[in-house]
Amino acid sequence: MTTPDLTDAPGAAATTSPPAAGHPGALVGLLTDEQAAWLATACGEIAADPGSAVGHLARAGRAVGRTSLDPVADPAGVLHGTLDDAARARLVVALAGALPADGESLATRLTETYQRGDTPERRGVLRGLDALTLAGPPGEALPPPVARAGTALAADALRANDQSLVAAAVGPFAAAHLDDHAWRHAVLKLVFMGVSLGAVAGLDDRADDELARMARDFAAERRAAGRVVPDDVARIAPGPPSAESPTIDGKDA
Repeated sequence: MTTPDLTDAPGAAATTSPPAAGHPGALVGLLTDEQAAWLATACGEIAADPGSAVGHLARAGRAVGRTSLDPVADPAGVLHGTLDDAARARLVVALAGALPADGESLATRLTETYQRGDTPERRGVLRGLDALTLAGPPGEALPPPVARAGTALAADALRANDQSLVAAAVGPFAAAHLDDHAWRHAVLKLVFMGVSLGAVAGLDDRADDELARMARDFAAERRAAGRVVPDDVARIAPGPPSAESPTIDGKDA
């Protein structure tokens, strides 16, 4: 694949909310000189030898640390990710640039890394898919093998119970590639888990009447059971709860 441009744009850090780990500006001003040097060297070594990516992805946490990108609002790094999430996203982009443009090799390597990796490495793959999605020219799709593999990996992550992994699976890649059914259930799973919908990329663009119905039904179930309704329900389903359909699309969130 052609190496996307991940140059830190001026002013990238001056957003109202910190960029998530897959954003090209995620690490602006956050790395020490030593950490930045490690990341640059690792990206260069991957460009020369794609096989070295496995080791670098595994070492990223030790090399740059695991601090949240937004320690005040997101101290655990669940919503936006951590330094090592963002570093791994950069490594994935370097790997993409070192492999053939058809995406077959990249899809295989990302799938193997995800399947064999621990939770941080899995998050790194998902954030890397976000980075690839954001780095390409507007309207240019990822190679089909990468899109297919990424969709399967996101679906796997959305079956997990780890909040950080689920949150990493609803970034820009998911907004661009998950079908409506899978995406709606991903949003509802975050609400069910008590994870802020601030983690969801493209929420306002993709939210629709069906998602609102599902959210109202979820709220009705919670009220009927005497349980608290998460505040985020109002973001996707403003207005009174529905009296219909006591389940969320016939399935658990």
